[in-house]
Amino acid sequence: MNHLSTVKIENRKQLIHNSDTPLLLKGRTLALGSLEYALAAADPQKLTKAKVKIENQKLKAATNTFDLKELRNIYVVGGGKASGKMAEAIEELLGNRIIDGAVNVPHGIKPRTRFIKLHEADHPTPSEVGAEGTRRIMEIARKARQDDLIICLISGGGSSLMPLPLEGVSIKDKIELTKLLLKSGAGIREINAVRKHLSAFKGGWLAKTAYPATVLNLVLSDVVGDSLEFIASGPTVPDSSTFSDARKVLEKYYLWNKAPASVRDVLLDGEKGSIKETPKEGDIAFKKVYSVILGNNRTAALAACKYLKKEDLNTILLTSSLEGEARHVGTMLGSIANEIAVTGNPIARPAAVVIGGETTVAVKGEGMGGRNQELALSAALKLIGTDGIVVASLSTDGIDGPTTAAGAIVDRNTLARSKRLGMDASVCLTENNSYNFFSRIEDLIVTGWTGTNVNDISLVIVL
Repeated sequence: MNHLSTVKIENRKQLIHNSDTPLLLKGRTLALGSLEYALAAADPQKLTKAKVKIENQKLKAATNTFDLKELRNIYVVGGGKASGKMAEAIEELLGNRIIDGAVNVPHGIKPRTRFIKLHEADHPTPSEVGAEGTRRIMEIARKARQDDLIICLISGGGSSLMPLPLEGVSIKDKIELTKLLLKSGAGIREINAVRKHLSAFKGGWLAKTAYPATVLNLVLSDVVGDSLEFIASGPTVPDSSTFSDARKVLEKYYLWNKAPASVRDVLLDGEKGSIKETPKEGDIAFKKVYSVILGNNRTAALAACKYLKKEDLNTILLTSSLEGEARHVGTMLGSIANEIAVTGNPIARPAAVVIGGETTVAVKGEGMGGRNQELALSAALKLIGTDGIVVASLSTDGIDGPTTAAGAIVDRNTLARSKRLGMDASVCLTENNSYNFFSRIEDLIVTGWTGTNVNDISLVIVL
């Protein structure tokens, strides 16, 4: 089957070679092919070009139309893991109509742009380098006027890539707090509620600064449910959370006493009203803000389903809004695989179940891994010995946790192969050491940075 883009699984041959039966070889081949197809469908350039066009001197973005003849200046700003490719597509469309632009992208991503300055920043923890790029974005927003259009390119990862702490909170403190939150098991909505209340950029402040210019948000969603206020912490949309909500998140995950003193001071001052709340629904700044979701997890999940159906598998999309603890979800997927193998329920063999969303990991061990690797390891521990069962899980940005892998793939022989190398899968799971587990048996899925970010895709295949 032809793929939609050049995104490939770099170690595909090795992963297929790890099969020990014809059915497992076929199952692994189908799983990896469908994951590549899902990544291709989530390509930011393709998605941007599909929804943003110029017709008769009018810029059209989904249902929104802007008369180019009436616009004085066009600026492009933003940030996120996919925003570099989005910038390429917008620049190809608008060319020298773009007066100025600044977009923060991860280190190592070097899209080709002339009029939009791409500023390499850090992820998943913020840095002064990212703050420098964010200040440049705010400079552009401040100089925009009534008849100007600011195109804001937003994608997952933007929260870390576009830091601009409130006065009194240092980047060092933001880094310390971010590390605590990422290991806590907190969901992205909870993490972003905290980030927004420590920021002079997120939670609507970019839109507040840009007013009265018109803002067009082009968004690639990495948030389950596509809530705009949580994608990159919503710099151009109203914020429904409060300083009190942010404090409660830290208390919920027992981080309040571990958080830097400056963070606690700002949140408490905010609750007292000494610091302004983030802009809310009804603020005049949002009257000239328009938003378009270019793509999301469902985009990728449906593409995976399309691929597998064309390969004659009975295929269902179970959900594109999965959340929960990775190891618990892995156990569930392993159980679904076993049920299909034994009873043909909920779908007859040859079967494929596609699951999209984003799990979390509460890090308690000293190992290394990511949510997709941990999910796969947990599934392996549940699988029965039936031939032809494969479970795979991948982060669409290509980076799963603090590792160089995108995810992992397992089958009925995963545990036996690991035991021959002297590894105990249960111990590795307890120690959050899924990366080293899969590295040794050579079942990590490696893509490198994909240039997109629409959460995770997991697959159950039973032949």
